[in-house]
Amino acid sequence: MGAYTIGMRVLLVQGRSPPTYWSYHYSLPFIEKAAALPPLGLATLAALLPRSWEVRIADLNVRPVTDDEIRAADAVLVSGMQIQADSMREVLRRARALSVRTVVGGPAPTTSPESFPEADHLFQGEAEGRLDLLVQALEQPGSPAPRVLSPTGEGFVDMGLARVPRFDLLDLDRYSSLSIQVSRGCPFHCEFCDIIEMFGRVPRLKSPEQVLAELEELWRLGVRGSLFLVDDNFIGNRREVAALLPRMAAWQRDHGRPFDLYTEASLDLAGHPELIAAMVDAGFSAVFVGIESPSAEALVGAGKKQNLRMPPQEAVARLTAAGFEVFAGFIVGFDSDGPDIFDRQLELISSIPVPRAMVGLLSAPPGTALWRRLEAEGRIRHLPSGDQFERPNFEPAMDEAVLLRGYRRLLASLYSAEAYYRRCRLLLDRVAVAEPSPLRSGSVAALLRVVAGIGIVGPRRGHFWRLLAHSMLRGPGSFARAVTLAVLGEQFIRYTAEVVLPRLDRAIEALEKAPPRVPAPAAGAAAPAGPVPGPWAVDPRAGELSAGGAT
Repeated sequence: MGAYTIGMRVLLVQGRSPPTYWSYHYSLPFIEKAAALPPLGLATLAALLPRSWEVRIADLNVRPVTDDEIRAADAVLVSGMQIQADSMREVLRRARALSVRTVVGGPAPTTSPESFPEADHLFQGEAEGRLDLLVQALEQPGSPAPRVLSPTGEGFVDMGLARVPRFDLLDLDRYSSLSIQVSRGCPFHCEFCDIIEMFGRVPRLKSPEQVLAELEELWRLGVRGSLFLVDDNFIGNRREVAALLPRMAAWQRDHGRPFDLYTEASLDLAGHPELIAAMVDAGFSAVFVGIESPSAEALVGAGKKQNLRMPPQEAVARLTAAGFEVFAGFIVGFDSDGPDIFDRQLELISSIPVPRAMVGLLSAPPGTALWRRLEAEGRIRHLPSGDQFERPNFEPAMDEAVLLRGYRRLLASLYSAEAYYRRCRLLLDRVAVAEPSPLRSGSVAALLRVVAGIGIVGPRRGHFWRLLAHSMLRGPGSFARAVTLAVLGEQFIRYTAEVVLPRLDRAIEALEKAPPRVPAPAAGAAAPAGPVPGPWAVDPRAGELSAGGAT
């Protein structure tokens, strides 16, 4: 890109997400934040664009973008996930109406390129070392350019090409947590996972120097507190991570431990005490793991055999005893699941200290092994929308009414106030007690809002005060964790009762009114005619990294 020197004014727009469990829209007002996480992908992309360009970022999860902002740009680059597609298309239509060129990229266009006809150009996949065609097309608008501006057949990018994201372009104070990315890829081959399809099974890492440079930049900009490492499996390359963690720990000590780190990892982390200890020393206090199911048959069928190395109760116990809050994903609707799976999931989740237990219906993302198998069996209905609270995008093996009713009952049980706060008390009893974090700017005011909003006028004030009293027995660090859990509980309890359960009720009602189900063709039979898509690239999990990665 060094050959291109023309100045451009570009506006990078992140699509808006509807409310979800992870949006925390019921919790964010207590800490006066607008969104949970920033558009790290756009900040990453911005660092890769020519330095002569004037680049701005507009995150629709924080604020709307105005027509004046669009008119002021030479090009608008829009990114987002499938669940943000409607918002993305709206911006593309507005830019076209204002005669401003557009490019769409990121997870949703990579997965579903035909879903964005409003865009002038399309960019798919990772950005590092692959932007020459895009830059040339935008800097030479009078010359013909292909609609697809991403090169093909080049394999996965070298993470050494990554630059420090343009954190300075983000309104950092509007987010409850900031984020960085260390690696892409995962060594496992879960049937339902799209990450290995997008980023491969050989995890690629940034160098320790690159990671420390990103921490240094955030620190320089005044960021303190919660920092999410968005890797889909942080320990995918254990040898490289083991070399990185002591460097991170030393940096944290030298800078007064400014960051409280959390990430995602495979459940087999519990079998590596040396990695656990190194992560705790580096400042990690929470980890998301995919437990998925208590059914060994379902795990084997899904290719998730790594979860069979240790009972999930023992794995969670080890991680919790080390000091991690474990939050975990679970799935119902595997082909081997019977009607008893809902009680089995409830029994498992109720027995472990996991307040944030995220249970979803199995979905078949395009490009995954699951998609290919179900497509061959004639069971695919449509592309997934990214929404968990509607009918599956494929014909499930279980009777669908039984599946939806059981799923509804499971969520209602898990996120009753009594059940949620019981799991919170279980966590406080079993997690290693950490030293209390130093008070940061706004902490006292936020605590007062929590006490007033939940402890005085809130309908769960009895649960709130009992949890705080329980935490007093475990020390000051447990008190701060208890307050945080109560704030998070407002999201999970209210969102379940006010949004999720009514939506599932409507889905069940629609199913009951639908025509009788036509049995799916046997494996190998011709698929039904209609708009069933063919091979697709893959949509990263729950993220907006247009430059690669997830979250």
